[in-house]
Amino acid sequence: MSIASILRSEKPRELTAEEEKLKRDLYERISPRRRKFIDRIGYDKWDPFPEPNDPVEIRTDVTKRTAQQLMKEFMRAKKCEAQLSGESEESSEAFIQGAMEAAIGVVNKQDKFLGAYEFAAWYHELLKKEGHVQ
Repeated sequence: MSIASILRSEKPRELTAEEEKLKRDLYERISPRRRKFIDRIGYDKWDPFPEPNDPVEIRTDVTKRTAQQLMKEFMRAKKCEAQLSGESEESSEAFIQGAMEAAIGVVNKQDKFLGAYEFAAWYHELLKKEGHVQ
């Protein structure tokens, strides 16, 4: 049994009259070698119009955002922040790569990135408390 058949439902679905006609036309046009395969599984079980497989699980964080969505919002916020402060809007490749790794790590709940987040939050509060940032 193939993996594709495991992922699809095993029970053949009912075809409409139009689909049945298309199925017959397809069968008639298929090469004899390919027909042997269809005959082996059975013409009645052959479905030339299979349902698509379920989509792959898309990982999200607690806010229901993907890592890519988090990155888009983060970079948009950084750009706005840079415009307001008059700084350069360009972020280095290393900066972007680090942010993307952090977004993926947070979405996947990897301890390494959760620890880095906790540290960054603590450090930010320390800087605020000592008057280095507002």
